[in-house]
Amino acid sequence: MANTTYEIHSNNPTSDASAVKVDMKLELVVIPVSDVDRAKEFYTKLGWRLDADFANGDDYRVIQFTPPGSGCSVIFGRNVTPATPGSAQGLYLIVSDIDAARAELLGRGVEVSEVFHGGSVYAGSDEPYLFGRLRVSGPDPQHGSYHSFASFRDPDGNGWLFQEVTTRLPGRGLSIDLPTLTEFLRETEQRHGQYEPTAPKHHWSSWYAAYIVARENGKTPDEAAKDAALNIEGARDRVPA
Repeated sequence: MANTTYEIHSNNPTSDASAVKVDMKLELVVIPVSDVDRAKEFYTKLGWRLDADFANGDDYRVIQFTPPGSGCSVIFGRNVTPATPGSAQGLYLIVSDIDAARAELLGRGVEVSEVFHGGSVYAGSDEPYLFGRLRVSGPDPQHGSYHSFASFRDPDGNGWLFQEVTTRLPGRGLSIDLPTLTEFLRETEQRHGQYEPTAPKHHWSSWYAAYIVARENGKTPDEAAKDAALNIEGARDRVPA
């Protein structure tokens, strides 16, 4: 079997003399669909947030949805793209727990494949899994980050993939810009100040980290504060007696 080689780069600009100095954030992906209302019903069923449904007469309509915790949204509609309905494949949804993500959609009545991983045999395309590798049933045997998948399709056949990522590669951490992070830190400081008088003994950094991650994942300040408190109290409960 041929050796596999990887070249991993950090997102540190100093590591690449040609690195672009302006942030370029992917925020929209266009999904080609044949029936706009049917597609809207499906993506609503997924539990995604409906951001917009805008029409201009009978010739133009655009709908935008955002997956939970995602910084990128999808749009589809009427006269939005000339692409063939169903031609969008290999659309990745990164999850920290693939079994929980799969169970969530199954509970919503969405058909989802069994968990699978990529084998060592390359045999051309295997829609909607990329890289040309045949699927092997079950999660990655080593439970490696980036290596376990599940797939589902929308009514037009556009192919989505859950990919389990438990530990990110170097430089693939938070994607918050500096002004947003500054605001989050100020907000976190205020919220932590409200929590601290009644909190068990803890280090502020554990609360801050959980709060900021929750806010970046799209949770409200109240929800983020609850997550941060659970992180502190859960850590306390895990300390051996």
